[in-house]
Amino acid sequence: MTANRRIVFLIGLLLAGSPAGAWAAGNSANGEKLFKKCAACHSVAPGKKKVGPSLHGVLGRTAGSAEGYRYSKAMTAYGRSGIVWDADTLDVYLEAPRKVVKGTKMSFPGFKKAQDRADVIAFLKQYSE
Repeated sequence: MTANRRIVFLIGLLLAGSPAGAWAAGNSANGEKLFKKCAACHSVAPGKKKVGPSLHGVLGRTAGSAEGYRYSKAMTAYGRSGIVWDADTLDVYLEAPRKVVKGTKMSFPGFKKAQDRADVIAFLKQYSE
């Protein structure tokens, strides 16, 4: 195996174990079922806020910046720090929201299983393209 092939192989192994790798393997149909836990407070319809902001277009959006939603000071500061929601940042946040953003209004304890987070992220991806 050439050096270039070894490098490509190692990068592939790293990505397979990363949150982005898990996200790529997410099952959006299962994510839709899991999203029911989120749907009490969030919608995926454009601009439809509930207790929480609409998650339509969340991937690629700066944290704490959905138009027309009043965020906690903690989430606004989190967004101002440069956090943009992508597979990696959502994976970390969805595991333990209140630990990641101390002072967030979100009371959901999180999805402890990595596959559940990957599935929810795959579901949200459909509404972020």
